[in-house]
Amino acid sequence: MKIWRIVLAVVGVGVGTYGIFQLLTQLPRQTLVLLALWLIAALIIHDGLLSPAVIGVGAALRRYVPDRARRYLQFGLIMAAMVTVIAVPMIYRAHTQPPAKALLLQDFGINLTVLLAAIGGGTLIAYAIRVARDRSLPGRPPDEADK
Repeated sequence: MKIWRIVLAVVGVGVGTYGIFQLLTQLPRQTLVLLALWLIAALIIHDGLLSPAVIGVGAALRRYVPDRARRYLQFGLIMAAMVTVIAVPMIYRAHTQPPAKALLLQDFGINLTVLLAAIGGGTLIAYAIRVARDRSLPGRPPDEADK
């Protein structure tokens, strides 16, 4: 087990070094400065906005949502967040490219809305199935599943 960790660490350091070398030799200095600014902004947004928001939502869910429902709601929120993080840059960059790059000509706002509705509906159906299954078990009090 220890040898695999060492091998993976060496491979990881090697691949990281290769990537940094490629960045420094293939990109102009101005692009590297923009990349550094982007990485700093991403760190500030993550640590200053996203992490506190996730902690706050988690605390609110823990306080106000029963255990059985919370796991489904958390799953739905995580899926919605992942889809939104991918879609927001595409919404922002829509219609900035020539028509030959047809990917950015779609209406990502409507697509995101439909996908979020599908995630919400799927989560709700999964929770409804769980509630129905729990109620169909003989000898189990109805409120015991919510603890």
